[in-house]
This record gives sequence, structure tokens and C-alpha cells, in this order.
Amino acid sequence: MMSRKISRIERALDALEPLEASCTLCPRECRVDRRQDKTGICRSGSRAALSSALLHFGEEPVLSGRHDRAASDPVEETSRRGSGTIFFTGCNLKCLFCQNYQISWLGQGREVSDAELAEIMLELQRRGAYNINLVSPTHFLTPILRALRIACGRGLKIPLVYNTNGYEKAEIIEKLAGIIDIYLPDLKYRSSRLSLRYSAAEDYFLRAGPAVQEMFLQQPDLVLDGDGIARQGLIIRHLILPGHVDDSLAVLDWMAQKLPPTTALSLMSQYRPCHLAPKDIRRPLSTEEYRLVVAGAKRLGFENFFIQPEFFRPDEHLLPDFDLPEPFRWKK
Repeated sequence: MMSRKISRIERALDALEPLEASCTLCPRECRVDRRQDKTGICRSGSRAALSSALLHFGEEPVLSGRHDRAASDPVEETSRRGSGTIFFTGCNLKCLFCQNYQISWLGQGREVSDAELAEIMLELQRRGAYNINLVSPTHFLTPILRALRIACGRGLKIPLVYNTNGYEKAEIIEKLAGIIDIYLPDLKYRSSRLSLRYSAAEDYFLRAGPAVQEMFLQQPDLVLDGDGIARQGLIIRHLILPGHVDDSLAVLDWMAQKLPPTTALSLMSQYRPCHLAPKDIRRPLSTEEYRLVVAGAKRLGFENFFIQPEFFRPDEHLLPDFDLPEPFRWKK
């Protein structure tokens, strides 16, 4: 089984490594020479750069285990194992409201070798992680694959999660068939006007839609083990923006037309205005707005979706601080 995954990694690298000379890994198609550490919109060179690698407990329960909003004890968190999450520096989108702006916009993090990245993955597995959760991996896809080749050869066997903003090329996702176990894409917008305004990507949905469909072809069913932890599948995330319920419902309508009702959906209420969020979305999401979108998902017949609380307490540590060794530790 693992030798088959390694051979697929080799084939993917054969196809993708030549793109480093004129980078077209994502829809931006900056065509810079990554081998010479030339940088495009993602401002990333030839080696992977990351900010944090940790056991994360704030993902969907099927990824990080049971989520107890009252659990602030590090011992309790450790016992729940968590998702082995690696936050990569940089991003190919420019979301003005990004909660991870310290790493996506400000470039906080450090470069690592392929061997060091492989060891980070293996250490997360040794610590009991349920999976290796690659956050914003697309612009570092080739060094990640090289690290995976090393890690799989040394015994990495837990599922791989591709945690992406959704701004992908379907033909690149095709190369990951048989490598990625769980796809976790955002589907942020249906409107090109909104995606241009908030993320500087007018073609966001034109790219994200086909990419998500390709992910579904590879991993259509969310498969859980006996403990309710995901082993493979697809979970589509949608963060609801204040004032844009209509666009959220348009995203759901597209999903209902293109994907079966069993497709796993995660409706996120956690929006908080961050970084450069413009005035029209510089407020939290209202309870009523969230309820309207949840009702829309039910009306469209979705059978398998995750919901967040309609509101969060002010002291809940939803927004990470990547200046801290443990960015998601609750604030006291």
C-alpha cells in the first residue's frame, strides 16, 4: 500500500517539478523560476516555508477528534490527539479578511529542507496525530511531495489532508490522485465580483468549481473509522461573510446541482474581521445570517454537514496568533 503511494508521488513529481522553472502550479500562473528562488504572488521560493506544526483541535471533529468548547486544559487536548497541522507560509490568494494574515500576508515563518519537513510529519505521527493536515499547500506542492516521498519511505501512514483555499487548477489536483486521502477545500464565493473585491481573484469560482469536482472524483465518500475519525473523503468548507448570505446560498445551490446530497459540507460561522477587511464586512456574522444559510443547506437536501455555534464567546481563541509558540492556545 505505501509503496503504491510512493510510486504515485514519484509520478506526480515527474509531472510537477518541471513547472518550477516557470511556475504554473496555481491559477495565477506567475511563470517565475522557482529554482532560482524567484517569487510570484505567493512570494515563495523553491523550499517549503512554514510557520507552525502542531496538534490542532479546532478542525471538524472527524479530523481532530471530539471538540469540547469548554476544554482549555492542555492535558485534555493532548488526550484528544488532534490533527497534525502544518501551516505553510504565503498564499496564492489575497483575502483581505484572512485570519492567518501573519503568515499569508506578512510571510511569517521559516524555510525548511525536504528532509526536515519529512521529519516534522513523522514527529506529528509519533505524537498521535490522526492525520497530516497541510494548510495552504499548493504553492509548495513540489517540496511537499519530495518530503512525503521521504516520510512515507520512513513509515508515515496516517491520512494526508489537503487543506486548501480552493483556488486550484483541476489539472494539478488530478496529479494528486492516490496520494491525498482527504480533501478539505474552501468554496469561498460564487460571485466573481466578490472574489475580485475581497481576494483579488476574479476567476476564483471558475477555478475552484472544477477543482472541487476533481477532488470529489478522487475521494467522493467521507469514510470514518470506528472512532469516528476520517480516513478518506471530501469535506467542503464555506465561510459565511456578513452581508453576503445570497452568495452563500448560491454556493450551496451550485453544490446541490453538481454533487450528491451526501457530500460533506462544513458551514462556518467563525468570521471575524481581520487585517485589511473593508468597511462593508468589518463586523461579525449575525446569528440570523448564519441561520439562513443553515436553513438553505437543509432545504437543498444536504445530508452530511457540520455546523459551528451561532455565536462564540469573546474569550474563545478562534483567531490564531502566530507570534506564539502555540497559536491556538486559549487566551486567559
